[in-house]
Amino acid sequence: MFRLRNCILPHLLFSSRRSSSCITPLHRLLSGSAATTASNPFTVADYLVARCGLSREQVLKASKIKRILDLRSPSKPDVVLAFLAGLDISGTDLTTVIANDPRLLCTDVGKTLSLRVAELRSLGLSSHQVGQVVIAAQIRFRSPSFLRNFEFWLGLFGSFDELLRFVKMNGNLLSVNLEKFAMPNLALLQRCGMEISDIPNTFLSRILVRSTEHLQETLARVSEFGIQQGSWVFPFAFMRFAILNREKLDSNIQLFEKLGWSRDDIASAVRKAPNILSLTPERVHKKLDFLMGVVGLQMAVIVYRPVLLLHSVERRLLPRYYLMKFLKNRGLMSSSLSFLTIASMGNDNLLDKLVHPHEMSVPGLAAAYASSCAGKHQWELLDDMTKGKRKRKC
Repeated sequence: MFRLRNCILPHLLFSSRRSSSCITPLHRLLSGSAATTASNPFTVADYLVARCGLSREQVLKASKIKRILDLRSPSKPDVVLAFLAGLDISGTDLTTVIANDPRLLCTDVGKTLSLRVAELRSLGLSSHQVGQVVIAAQIRFRSPSFLRNFEFWLGLFGSFDELLRFVKMNGNLLSVNLEKFAMPNLALLQRCGMEISDIPNTFLSRILVRSTEHLQETLARVSEFGIQQGSWVFPFAFMRFAILNREKLDSNIQLFEKLGWSRDDIASAVRKAPNILSLTPERVHKKLDFLMGVVGLQMAVIVYRPVLLLHSVERRLLPRYYLMKFLKNRGLMSSSLSFLTIASMGNDNLLDKLVHPHEMSVPGLAAAYASSCAGKHQWELLDDMTKGKRKRKC
């Protein structure tokens, strides 16, 4: 995995071309330069707004940087902007790049930017791809560790597109200390029986840059809940705990304790649905209010079925509750079919068993349920329609 020089280049999709074609001729670089005259003196703030598209708030933030304040003419930043345009960076992307890294305008194109671009081009990247890297990497593009990190992750993820997806999620991959964090973290994941392909990207991009000590603490916390390595729930618990700090986990544990859950209750629930420890207090209380206050479930039932707390009230629980009431009131569903069963059904299974069989007798049932899942409840309208249809028959 780590023999980057031997494994990266054969997998690149683009032929290696060390080229300076991304640097346009000097007369083209300077063609858009704003002239500085006695009647139109150069000001950094006006330049950032007019030439870079920054907002006044972004200008205020950039104006705190000494190197930006020291600019006395548009000559150097104009060359930088033209250079970036040669990498297919323009419009809103250009504004984003400069807003995130105003110091880039002060960078020497010949000594720094062109060399960095040439390094990436030597790996087989096109000018457009280099531009995408600049946009995603932001300030890290100028980091001394940038190229080494880029090569490392390119070898690990196997393709430019895959690496770019990860960098967009967490640009710190391009500046993290590989020996101190990335490599030990990868080794720890492997010792726990997890491959990077098994971990969702949003979690992996954050786990790889956390301190190894934090991941070791995560393993200990997972073990405290009786979750064993090799079990189906272990990767889910590890991923969730790894992106939370200890204070957040302790706070959420205390939340459930205040609700009357014992430590054994919490441990049992976490083994079934570890994501409950990432819920905010507001979301927990909202779902309990619905499940206990509206549906009428007991807390013991929710402890036994903690996955209920992970479902959206608006998009899942409430529409299914309304569907259940509607069908039971009309004798179209067995009274023995509980809300717990309905809430846990897959969507296709629910439609096949509770919606499609009644579409002939209850026209509009499927549409009402779909609208309810989208947050627009039309059950009263459907109820009135079916009642009116019965009266006409009578």
